[in-house]
Amino acid sequence: MEPNELNEEERAGTKRDLNSPENDTAATEATSTAQPEEAAKRQRVDEDSSSVPKPPQMNGGKMHSVHRSSAGKTVGGGKRFSAPPSRNSPVEGEDSSDDEESSDSVSEDLPRPGRGKGGGKMFSSKMLARKALTISRQNSDSEESSGDESPAESAKPGLASEPPSAPANAHPAQPQNGMPSSHVSANVTPSPRVPGTPNAAVNRPPVSEKPDYVLKYSLVGHRKGVSSVKFSPDGNWLASASADKTVKLWNAYNGKYDKTLEGHSGGLSDVTWSSDSRYLATASDDKTVRIWDRESGRTLKILRGHTNYVFCVCYNPKSTLLASGSFDETVRIWDVYNGKCIRTLPAHSDPVVALNFNRDGSMIVTCSYDGLIRIWDITTGQCLKTIVNDSNPSVSFVKFSPNSKYILAATQDSTLRLWNYHTGKCLKVYRGHLNENYCCFGAFSVTGGKWIVSGSEDHCIYLWNLQNKEIVQKLQGHTDVVLCVDCHPLQNIIASGSLNKDRSVKIWKYDC
Repeated sequence: MEPNELNEEERAGTKRDLNSPENDTAATEATSTAQPEEAAKRQRVDEDSSSVPKPPQMNGGKMHSVHRSSAGKTVGGGKRFSAPPSRNSPVEGEDSSDDEESSDSVSEDLPRPGRGKGGGKMFSSKMLARKALTISRQNSDSEESSGDESPAESAKPGLASEPPSAPANAHPAQPQNGMPSSHVSANVTPSPRVPGTPNAAVNRPPVSEKPDYVLKYSLVGHRKGVSSVKFSPDGNWLASASADKTVKLWNAYNGKYDKTLEGHSGGLSDVTWSSDSRYLATASDDKTVRIWDRESGRTLKILRGHTNYVFCVCYNPKSTLLASGSFDETVRIWDVYNGKCIRTLPAHSDPVVALNFNRDGSMIVTCSYDGLIRIWDITTGQCLKTIVNDSNPSVSFVKFSPNSKYILAATQDSTLRLWNYHTGKCLKVYRGHLNENYCCFGAFSVTGGKWIVSGSEDHCIYLWNLQNKEIVQKLQGHTDVVLCVDCHPLQNIIASGSLNKDRSVKIWKYDC
């Protein structure tokens, strides 16, 4: 209670002491022995004072609680109207998580002001504060929304209806920082948006345009099919690995040839860059992994240990470790500095065809023809998660998303799937290309829009909108299976490589 109310209660308590039942009995006994003259005088005084208005009394002189206006915050029997909380703070006495889960339907559950029980009786202050919080959150969501919902869908039932008229003793609501004032009477609702006025949900940002990649350069030089293409992290170089046992380096912006890395005795299946763009590693059919110096083109280390073809290789983000997957069904983790294998993972029951580190290097994801996607802890070597599709198609490619929250996987049923690996749930499915026999690469493009990019066995490159799964572009130009694709880290550039009948590397650009 406020100080003035405490004083009123104290004064009321004093009156209650004076007018208590015991005092009333004593006064009755005293007046019964009084002289008749004094009784007559008291009767005349009472008659004279009856014409003077008296304050409201009840139960032996007890005072009613004063009914103040909303400015005094006291309503009815001393009940207080608490001010609505801010948009980011939970309603007092309730769990904030419950509010978030029920915020969509809370406006339907609350009684309307002036229409509840008692015909216009106020509902509780907690319910009003909850409703005010809901309105604030809805306004905030509509401002932050990308326009997925139409204005009609974003309007909640009950909020756009005509508000009931306020009682005569209610003060008008004074908005403050987008929230109802703390001095608003409980049976006054915030004014709804007038139809035709601007609304944040109506002013949607423009929908992302479809990309328009065009062929800029065709890079010819490999004598056999191209198995892998990778841009360097700094964006300056493009490396292409081939079944002709070589890696060729090209300028990523103008397609100019730089050098050829030679030394393997078997065809190459994959190539990867260190994070500083100074070194490369290659996976070969000669069962080895080689580390190369980009500047000199020399072999720095040869990593031996696999007992069958090495099919995929990847640096960790710090470039201190290398992971390689092989047809011997294992994944080996190598120390880059001394070239020694520090861990061997018995990963799958079929050849390991793709692997990738997450953003902080703590996990690695692998896939195989056995239809399984597995996530491993690098430190302990334990399998943290196994993901398998219901139809169990062979998995030909796998990669973490740029934020490492999802996994993109390609399967040989002509499908790409985006997985939430925490829940094991498939979130998106991308179809339209052809992939039934080869391990076609996939990639995320995030420089000009959010696209999924993949090669295809029909000699084309497909781009999907990541969110709505629509094919936004189909690039034609190769004359054989497009096995590998990669996206430039800084510019709207895509590189692709094709098999034996084509043997070229192509660079595609999109000037948006």
